[in-house]
Amino acid sequence: MTEAEVIRIMRQHLEGQFPKTCPNCETVYPTLKNYLQNTNILGSAISYDAEFRNWKPTQPLGTLTYANCRCGGTMSLSSEGLPLWRLWRLLNWARIETKKREMAPNDLLNYLRDEICKQVLGE
Repeated sequence: MTEAEVIRIMRQHLEGQFPKTCPNCETVYPTLKNYLQNTNILGSAISYDAEFRNWKPTQPLGTLTYANCRCGGTMSLSSEGLPLWRLWRLLNWARIETKKREMAPNDLLNYLRDEICKQVLGE
């Protein structure tokens, strides 16, 4: 897999999570772009599977990134719903790339998240 393929797969999965509604104030975010424009990213993205070096989980713990709605409520985007075979391919790519780039898994995820944000917001 290439970085561009990983970004395309991740972006497609994230875009499939919309519309999304804030559980606190019930604001509806119709698209990923609207969500990125109107929320504030919180902390690092995390792949619990990668953090535990479980590169081929049969029961994935998942990957999450959090953001605050304007009301202060916390919302998340996750890897939930990704087919297992696709998750394994992404995790394998991440395993190789973290070694090659000498990065921690969350640093690689933050980089990918930033690249997706640039793409989406640049449209």
